[in-house]
Amino acid sequence: MKLSYRLKGAVLGLLLAVICSGPVSAQSGPIIAVAANLRFVIEEVARSFYDESGISVRFSFGSSGNLSRQIIQGAPFEMFMSADEDYVFRVSEAGASADRGKIYAVGRIAAYAPKGSPLQQVAFPAGYVGVLNKQTKQRFAIANPDLAPYGRAAKEALEHAGLWQAMRPRLIYGENISQTAQFILSGSTFGGIIAYAQALSSPFKENGDYQLIPASWHKPIAQRMVLLNRSGDTTRRFYAYLSEVQAVAIFQKYGFTVP
Repeated sequence: MKLSYRLKGAVLGLLLAVICSGPVSAQSGPIIAVAANLRFVIEEVARSFYDESGISVRFSFGSSGNLSRQIIQGAPFEMFMSADEDYVFRVSEAGASADRGKIYAVGRIAAYAPKGSPLQQVAFPAGYVGVLNKQTKQRFAIANPDLAPYGRAAKEALEHAGLWQAMRPRLIYGENISQTAQFILSGSTFGGIIAYAQALSSPFKENGDYQLIPASWHKPIAQRMVLLNRSGDTTRRFYAYLSEVQAVAIFQKYGFTVP
């Protein structure tokens, strides 16, 4: 007997929630504030960094907006990896960093449909209208445009495609892109817009299909990082490592453009 995409999604969503809960990597070491869209890629980079240096770092994931507020309010982070450079600028202007850091990657977004979803069989955006007309109670997930850069890009893409007004009553907003992905894989929605990096990672690539959204449909997602005032030697080494060949290759594997 085949499971519905909702039931499959509930299982996958539980798995994703476990994967996405709490800090990762080490039980000790400096804490780096990291935009939620980077969860899979930064974990792999951290493993590579550990293999080469024997040094561990910890991460606190969230929306770039919430993380920037925590930093300005004095959270004990040593480095900030934002999904939107504007939040790094705010942190710098608040005096939490010595400079404005640098862009480490440019992200993309993708429309994603889990297995069994009616959206899996149609093209984005042209085929979505017909499905929306038939599936009147289904929800569609994006990150909150007011908090998450990937949510803002999703809104801009839907507006460009002429779908924003039709989609708006159906939307369910994740606080960040990781929560958005949980909504999709839990069966709570029949699809959504996620980071391209997520679409290329497990469990997404095995349990649904994605369609890469043209970069011209939204403002560039320029992701910037910055060392914070309390950063120590370990964090500075990790910051430098992100520009090295090994780290760059991992970012590129997950669909990022690296300056």
